[in-house]
Amino acid sequence: MAALRAAQLGLSVVVIEREHLGGVCLNWGCIPTKALLRSAEVLRLAREAGSFGVSTGPVALDLEAAVRRSRSVAATLNGGVAHLLKKSKITVVMGEGRLEGPGRLVVQTATGVERVSAKNIILATGARPRVLPGLEPDGHRVWTARDAMVPPSLPGRLLIVGSGAIGIEFASFYAACGSRVTVVEVQDRILPLEDEEISALARAAFEKQGIGVMLGASVTGLRHDADTVTATLDVAGRAREVTVDRVLVSVGTVGNVEGLGLETTRVKVERGRVRTDAQCRTDEPGIYAIGDLTGPPWLAHKASHEGLIAVEAIAGHQPKPLDPLEVPACTYGHPQVASVGLTETAAKARGHKVRVGRFPFRANGKAIALGEPEGLVKTVFDAETGALLGAHLIGPEVTELIQGFVVARTLETTEAELMHTIFPHPTLSEAMAESVLDAYGRVLHF
Repeated sequence: MAALRAAQLGLSVVVIEREHLGGVCLNWGCIPTKALLRSAEVLRLAREAGSFGVSTGPVALDLEAAVRRSRSVAATLNGGVAHLLKKSKITVVMGEGRLEGPGRLVVQTATGVERVSAKNIILATGARPRVLPGLEPDGHRVWTARDAMVPPSLPGRLLIVGSGAIGIEFASFYAACGSRVTVVEVQDRILPLEDEEISALARAAFEKQGIGVMLGASVTGLRHDADTVTATLDVAGRAREVTVDRVLVSVGTVGNVEGLGLETTRVKVERGRVRTDAQCRTDEPGIYAIGDLTGPPWLAHKASHEGLIAVEAIAGHQPKPLDPLEVPACTYGHPQVASVGLTETAAKARGHKVRVGRFPFRANGKAIALGEPEGLVKTVFDAETGALLGAHLIGPEVTELIQGFVVARTLETTEAELMHTIFPHPTLSEAMAESVLDAYGRVLHF
């Protein structure tokens, strides 16, 4: 994104990439996991086909084919990125770059060393999975998310450590495929960054699907046997053992700040994050940093937007700073979860008097017609100004619906403007409108 926008603005651009164009998101993150989850969704729909009047006969998963399709999707988009860069006359150097001081980089390529000089440099090195002592991945019995994307076979029993978006998405995928999945979370709820009400609904939905959830629990050790792993857990101060075939460790990410040559510059690293200002500038003039190495939220769309901010600042524009409360968060399991802005608890903690609206999908005609009646749209407004403080959704296609609330927050839309907006019928989006109405005592269909 940054490179393409820079080319649009007439800048001469060089991209240095050590592995695959498109980064983790396209190759080993956002995109291939969505392809896997689509396979799981089709499998689930096929199993439920009878309830829609469709006879299918026996339904089976071909895991190898599902993984192959996922990798093919990633490869297609990787090629698309290469095409866009070439079309924009952007030079690509495949290798590992390191700063040699302000404006200078040395790149170790497959054939030797190249040196690059630039007036402005954007650091976008991403992040890697956080590794906990005693839970080091081995690629066989203890997995990272990357390992979980290319399983050689379906594990009969899978323990997932961590219940953020990555952990929950893999829990959904493997449970749908037939694995017995248990999720371990050290906090008192899954999806701990989401609104508490949404987290509770998500837990109920996952447990209904047979996914085990253990809260207030931590893994204190792993014992490797012939082809199984026994995890020792601390559950509210009590020891417990769980034996599984595979363990997926999904406990967050760490920015890739090492090995960049930052010590040759004035770039500052605080708590493992590169320090930047509102225009993504580091403490070294001419060096910018975006995305995961600057800290949370660790989201591709946040990184992309920061890339645009950095490039426009370089070009002499005055880009609007990124507001973290306008960055949507999405979890693509079944059910989907999406949010933007403040949770109800956070809004109250900031001193807001709030109005809260709720509308369940079981009262939405389109959701019922789709056979997806479970879920909720929750909206949080400032009671005095009518400003939309936050929106929190769980249910069918909410990762698509959330953008409506993102736009509303970006445009500083009030409750009155939302209530005077026409939503098409029949659509899932009508639940959004009804949630707003409910916050002001005007709900019509529930």
